[in-house]
Amino acid sequence: MTKYKFSIKNMVCPRCIKVVRDELTAAGYTCEEVTLGEAVLCDQKQPDINHIRTVLENVGFELLEDRKERLVEQVKTLVIEAVQKFNVPAHQNFSDYLAEKTGKDYQYISSIFSATENITVEKYIILQKIEKVKELLVYNELTLSEMAWKLGYSSVAHLSNQFRQVTGVSPSKYKTEKMNLRKPLDTVGIPKDEQ
Repeated sequence: MTKYKFSIKNMVCPRCIKVVRDELTAAGYTCEEVTLGEAVLCDQKQPDINHIRTVLENVGFELLEDRKERLVEQVKTLVIEAVQKFNVPAHQNFSDYLAEKTGKDYQYISSIFSATENITVEKYIILQKIEKVKELLVYNELTLSEMAWKLGYSSVAHLSNQFRQVTGVSPSKYKTEKMNLRKPLDTVGIPKDEQ
């Protein structure tokens, strides 16, 4: 059996992994492994790329064939995983973390990301963190102190200031007024007219 690795855009959660695995299996492919942003198929013959592309597009995903697009999607996946699982690098900054995980120079990553997404990596990280804070505020799971610590903020004030800059309201107002203005994680950083 030969292994074939595919990069997939818009995978942001465990359900995405299940959907991709189920759809590819139903289409007749043998999935050795499916992770966020990637599927490894094993087969005796080369899989039909156009068929795989269609299968994925039918359920809201996109096959990535350009190496720059794959890098950008890898960075997005790493940021989303780190923020959602509270795995924000405490002992190193995000730039070193991304460089280590991708095996690429951070300046290169930053340049490709900004050119492709029209947003900096730093801003993307901030937006993902703020989406996580919104979720936590809605579900009332943690105090602001706990959120700040788990998301790598230097203080509650830092988190609150960033939250206010992004949303236009303080975390306490967001919580007390029960504002549920959350976005799907795969649309964070995308201008509203492109969503």
